[in-house]
Amino acid sequence: MSFGIDRTPLHLGTLFLLWLVVYGSALFRPPLLDDADAVHAEAAREILIRHDGVTLHVNGIRYLEKAPLLYWTMAASFRLLGVHDWSARLPLALGVLALVFSVYFVGRRTFGESAGFYAAVASGFALGPYIFTRFLIPDILVSLWLILSLGFFLFTFEIPEPPRWACWGFAASCALNVLTKGLIGLVFPFAAIGLYLLLSGQLRHLPKMRMVSSTLVFLGISAPWHILAGLRNPTQGGVRGFFWFYFVNEHFLRYVNKRVPRDYDTVPLALFWGLVIVWLFPWSSFLPQALARVRLFRTHKGTSSASERATLIFFLGAFFVVLFFSFSTRQEYYVLPALPALALLIGRWLAEEEASPPESALRRWGNFSSSALTIIALLACAVTVFLALSSGSPSPSADIAELLHSGPAESQQYALSLGHFLDLNKRVMPMFRTPLLLFGLSLLVGSGLNWYFRRRDRPDLGNWCLVFLSVGLLIAVHMALVTFSPILTSKPLADAVSRLYGPGDIIEINGEYEGGATLSYYTGHQVRILNGRSANLWYGSLFPDAPQIFDDTTSFQRLWNGPQRIFLWTETEKKGKALEGINQATVFVVAQYGGKLILTNRPVGRS
Repeated sequence: MSFGIDRTPLHLGTLFLLWLVVYGSALFRPPLLDDADAVHAEAAREILIRHDGVTLHVNGIRYLEKAPLLYWTMAASFRLLGVHDWSARLPLALGVLALVFSVYFVGRRTFGESAGFYAAVASGFALGPYIFTRFLIPDILVSLWLILSLGFFLFTFEIPEPPRWACWGFAASCALNVLTKGLIGLVFPFAAIGLYLLLSGQLRHLPKMRMVSSTLVFLGISAPWHILAGLRNPTQGGVRGFFWFYFVNEHFLRYVNKRVPRDYDTVPLALFWGLVIVWLFPWSSFLPQALARVRLFRTHKGTSSASERATLIFFLGAFFVVLFFSFSTRQEYYVLPALPALALLIGRWLAEEEASPPESALRRWGNFSSSALTIIALLACAVTVFLALSSGSPSPSADIAELLHSGPAESQQYALSLGHFLDLNKRVMPMFRTPLLLFGLSLLVGSGLNWYFRRRDRPDLGNWCLVFLSVGLLIAVHMALVTFSPILTSKPLADAVSRLYGPGDIIEINGEYEGGATLSYYTGHQVRILNGRSANLWYGSLFPDAPQIFDDTTSFQRLWNGPQRIFLWTETEKKGKALEGINQATVFVVAQYGGKLILTNRPVGRS
């Protein structure tokens, strides 16, 4: 009970401290990863080099697939703080902080202080939000703008004539979402709000939302970049322009699984829905009873409370995100924008449970969930302890890549964002001993104390145990990522190249650029690409002004046997194909790391 005391400063201070411990400490390690991490950081770096924030470039090639807001924020961070790993990650980390605070204030205004606090913790410190901010993708920002748009829409019901700030805030949030991830920035909030107005019979509320001025606000924020990008990247030389590629190929064709080129896989539907539970863990323990509070057909203006109205809107917002992607290609992180809305429903339920009498049904359901969580924790702790202690310690010089059970290089599992983690096996687990033990023991102790305090009619203390449980789990996840990072980054190889690189030297990536993208980011040099004119650079490479940096086997052989020194990045298992037709006496190893090699055509130490 609050006894009239404003706990907002305490809650905000606690949330900031948690963010500093979990996200602030993770800014510096591991190095940036290959694929999306380094590709997106490189796009931001090239904004500064080219002084062009309209047409993004990666490795000197037009990169028109993505909306620009994430890259603008990283470029601003680079400008102010210098080009560093931590300055690349800082905007996304600040986005998490903004999300946590936004969820708190929306939850506080609709459900009360405790509900806002628990929802904020679940939004920022569950497994999913943390895992999918370990590399530079914008989906957590989509979560931020979506929850703000739903929050502003709720505020329009507070007085008979919606205030301008609420209507314009809704429009601005949608516009920023469009600049973050494209048209879903409109689709998600519009669908949730449209469904709500239909279910509640309040379509007459829509014209009250200052449609003309709100539309102007939306267009004033979202339209300029799209117009400029279209004008600067028209159809030319037989290459379709920006509008076709960005809206048709990257939005509609991707949705129906016909996007060109097809360089991605899709998560099975049942797993996709089930991941909602995983990514909200441990707070998803209370999701079933939170969803049971939703009333689809009883939320009518004048006959329902603001709390019931907010509950339905948040439910519809989350439900539509998951439903929308159920009919499209799906990656593991596509459910992320649904999580803050579900966290708000969980926060409401936890706050009501705290305020309920000891013998109430809410308390009984809370005890049931805590018991179920404790059983899961016992099993998970037993598994993690067994994996951590069942094998001897590996050699300090062991390469993790040699212990993994890797699938074929062309396997579609690697088109999933977490595909490489499917290579883990019992042999490699001792390398993860510390994070495994921390994960298992945090889970056991936190869930056990949560169960204990709920049995003592102190659900508030039980919930605080879950807060610290979440922190322990995320620290363990970060430690595991650092251990696994040799598989995912080529920074040590880039450092080895930088030490030897001289004027006229050539860096070549065997395969798609994304596989060794850290080389161009960390060396600062444009790289050539061997048999990899595909994936994200395919479209930009078609423009007449694209640099001629793509080699086939024949042209690469000429380069290798020519006068220039070549540094070739390749995965170890692809070495033979890359060097097909090349005299092995001219092949020298510069560095080896994480199942990847740097080879050169000159003896190391000579020009």
